[in-house]
Amino acid sequence: MTRLAKSLIVPVCAAAMACSSDLSGAGPAVPAAALATLDTATLMNHIRVLAHDSLLGRAPGSLGEERTVTYLENQFREIGLQPGNTDGTYIQKVPLVAITVKGAPTLTFSKGGTTRLLNWRDDYVAWTKHVAPSASLKNSELVFVGYGTEAPEFTWDDYKGMDVAGKTLVMLVNDPPLADTSQFGGSRMTYYGRWTYKYDQGAKRKAAGVLLIHETGPAGYPFTVVQGRASEQFDLVTPDKNMSLSDIEGWITLDQAKSLFEMAGQNFDTLKTAAATREFAPVPLGVNASVTLNNELRTIDSRNVIAKLEGSDPVLKDEYVIYTAHWDHFGIGEKVNGDSIYNGAFDNGTGTAGLLAMAKAYAALPTPPKRSILFLDVTAEEQGLLGAAYYSVTPIFPLAKTAANINMDGLNQWGLTSDVTVIGLGNSELDDYARVAAAEQARSLRPDAEPEKGFYYRSDHFNFAKQGVPAFYAEAGMDFIGKPAGYGKEKRDEYTSGYYHSPQDEILPGWDLSGAVQDLELFMTIGYRVAEAAKMPEWRPGNEFKAIRDKMLQSSGTVEPKKP
Repeated sequence: MTRLAKSLIVPVCAAAMACSSDLSGAGPAVPAAALATLDTATLMNHIRVLAHDSLLGRAPGSLGEERTVTYLENQFREIGLQPGNTDGTYIQKVPLVAITVKGAPTLTFSKGGTTRLLNWRDDYVAWTKHVAPSASLKNSELVFVGYGTEAPEFTWDDYKGMDVAGKTLVMLVNDPPLADTSQFGGSRMTYYGRWTYKYDQGAKRKAAGVLLIHETGPAGYPFTVVQGRASEQFDLVTPDKNMSLSDIEGWITLDQAKSLFEMAGQNFDTLKTAAATREFAPVPLGVNASVTLNNELRTIDSRNVIAKLEGSDPVLKDEYVIYTAHWDHFGIGEKVNGDSIYNGAFDNGTGTAGLLAMAKAYAALPTPPKRSILFLDVTAEEQGLLGAAYYSVTPIFPLAKTAANINMDGLNQWGLTSDVTVIGLGNSELDDYARVAAAEQARSLRPDAEPEKGFYYRSDHFNFAKQGVPAFYAEAGMDFIGKPAGYGKEKRDEYTSGYYHSPQDEILPGWDLSGAVQDLELFMTIGYRVAEAAKMPEWRPGNEFKAIRDKMLQSSGTVEPKKP
């Protein structure tokens, strides 16, 4: 097992062909003694434990969770880090509920004496997040609200002040396809295009229901993927048992949407075209929706595991840089090639091992950085980013005092690269830190090759971003040193087709974790410099989370309100 070759690390001035004391993203070097603790042997030892059959696939609420959490607690304790919870433990309890719709309920659209019946799974899929035996729509008025988007930074409002409380909103998926590609994210999906945002808008506006119109192209996946949501679903249990959310959330097929609009005396294509303009206003369809979902419920008490390295500055130690990884996987499930234990060696045994290795490296610093560092291993990522979501809405330390989140979900197991892929490149000033740190490794930053798929919104860091905290997420680069062109894509495609979310996600003989160490050195440099910087990083102007962050900081008194 060998560490990253030191010949790859060059001074940033030489790499950038310029020296500047105020170079954005620059900062003090991480002490060599701390970086030296990051090695392939440590990573592999952790992965072997985390991906062992004895952990039973690390499913939340299982014996596998008990064993995983015990291992993580013991490791943080041996490293010498403080418990991360203010109650003196390494545990944040995460209450989860699993909800299954019983039977095959029919969704009814009615107008006057005319009714249209939609069949479960074939025509629609719906659920409720209410922790209750049932939830219903009863003659709820349907309103088409276009893309369901309210984006002040783009002067875009699909609601135009309409009170939609008690109504059921019908929405299109993704962002509006605008001729002016400088609006929203251009080819990149913004958060406004994510289906989760659209359901959040329904809850915010006290809508009774939200029905999304499925289109394979804009959604990025066929309706069969939606049909998979007809089985048991996990969610958080909030103090109000999720009763503040809409009663019903769901999807309908494109064919059923077109029939609905025809029933309403409207044309789907005409209204879809209108919805791609700022002038669009909600269209009441004059059609009512009715359905009752009866639920089978079970509750689970799961856990996030958190450790803390207190900062050295008497003032800045009350601000935080948070490293995250998710410890969970799918447990024991359907057999594939004779194996039923979903060990998740790569996803996310590597990221969890990286979090432990990072914690050890920070603990080895001669002096802690000015800001405090939190190491947060979250649960239930595979069930919908739920552990991270819980921390983001019930944070142990204030989010207004949280400088950044750096997330690790699957570390490079194929060797050294001359680049690194940054998901959501251009979102925040954290990219400046990454660019400088990468240059010191003679590496460059590569943007996500498929920004239209919205990968930035599909891992744990997103929940921090959603609450306004600048969040950074990177994956393995694509240019592998000493390997032929196309090797990176070949390995990614091989993993996706043969190992992703299957029992075959095991430690493989050809793994080379030198690339994982290379990325961990990068992530440590970014976090260390953020923890040492005079000010916290910010979102770029125009980013969809900037207004949330600005409002948070102003209301907390962290920054002065901007003068008009």
